[in-house]
Amino acid sequence: MTIASTAPPTLIVSGQPFTSPLKDVRSLSRTMVGHFVENVIPCGTLPGEALNGDITRITRTCLELTVSMLDGADGPDSTQKLQIAAEAWAREGIPIDTIHHAVHEGFKLGFDLILAEATAADFDSIKTGSRRLFEVLDTITGTVSRAYFKELRAVVSDHHTAKHTLTSALLSGQSTSTMARECGIEIAESYWVLALAIPVHPEERNERVDAKVVARRKLRRLQAELARTCGGKALSLLSVDGGTILLPATLLGDEDLDALIHNLSRAAQVPITATVVTVPTAGVPGAADQVHELLDMVQRLRYRGGLYRFDQLAMEYQLTRPGPGIDWLRTILAPLDDYPELLETLQRHFSHDLTRRRTAESLHVHANTVDYRLKKISQLTGFDPTTVSGIWHLRAALIARDYQQLDSAREAG
Repeated sequence: MTIASTAPPTLIVSGQPFTSPLKDVRSLSRTMVGHFVENVIPCGTLPGEALNGDITRITRTCLELTVSMLDGADGPDSTQKLQIAAEAWAREGIPIDTIHHAVHEGFKLGFDLILAEATAADFDSIKTGSRRLFEVLDTITGTVSRAYFKELRAVVSDHHTAKHTLTSALLSGQSTSTMARECGIEIAESYWVLALAIPVHPEERNERVDAKVVARRKLRRLQAELARTCGGKALSLLSVDGGTILLPATLLGDEDLDALIHNLSRAAQVPITATVVTVPTAGVPGAADQVHELLDMVQRLRYRGGLYRFDQLAMEYQLTRPGPGIDWLRTILAPLDDYPELLETLQRHFSHDLTRRRTAESLHVHANTVDYRLKKISQLTGFDPTTVSGIWHLRAALIARDYQQLDSAREAG
């Protein structure tokens, strides 16, 4: 919405056009955002990427619109930018009161700049300009509010769409043919079933930032990348810390899945960990349980982010099943209980693919120190970490030990 200007183009304050203090919109927008952070409490809790990106950019847009309307011109392009920004803020969960706080605070700052050089002789111009500022403020708040709540209603509605219902039905093994027709989605013959763990974004730990806003922005970026890559054919149930994705097996090849997880991680700005299997449609419920069990195992063993397939985890999976074999493996490393530096060295050595130089760098010690510790491990355990047999037994023992310790910690918790 725009309002035709009735302000005379010759509106003057202290010999200068009324809008002169607002002309340097780039510099002034940065100053305003800095003021928002320091003085408007809700703005100070927004993530840095929002302040340095969207908020600064839209503050500049509001200034351009204000100057344009005060000078007697309409601003359709600016109001369209505001609509797009408000829709994005609604999707990302930025509170509407935070937005309005910032807008009104910006108007206060701008009006103070205009009044700074005004004198009693400028009373009529100030009066006319003030009325015009209220018209501009009405345009901005109205545009933002309408776009924000329109998008918010759409987001809430989308959460309960037939597509989500279809995904839930596939995961629970219910009949899906009717629901598939309702939402216009063809059921695939087989699916890639992925379980995702989405870590906390660094800014979610920042006490000065609204963690919920950061988390929602993270999830929104991931969902947008998933939709872009898969053309809307992906079925997902995701929250800010993970969930499940179903992809038609014909949509992406096995070699494309690693790139998908890499791109989702880049979009979310966190290292996502995922596990995957492929099954016929009828096997989706069981596969979902399996991939989440594998994901839980990968997280317990503190593996790096990335995509893991069952064939990569078969040994770990078997080694974490109950039985006498696993009980015996757990005793192998018992002699290292009194030597935590040896246990850490062994763990680092395996995590760095048995490369002594990288192991030494990660421990901040000399490579010869690594050699000495590996020899000591061999003497204490009876298994040499420089031989194939020793590597196999020690690696298996580490997996069994770590899994047991995490199980014990979980039970204690």
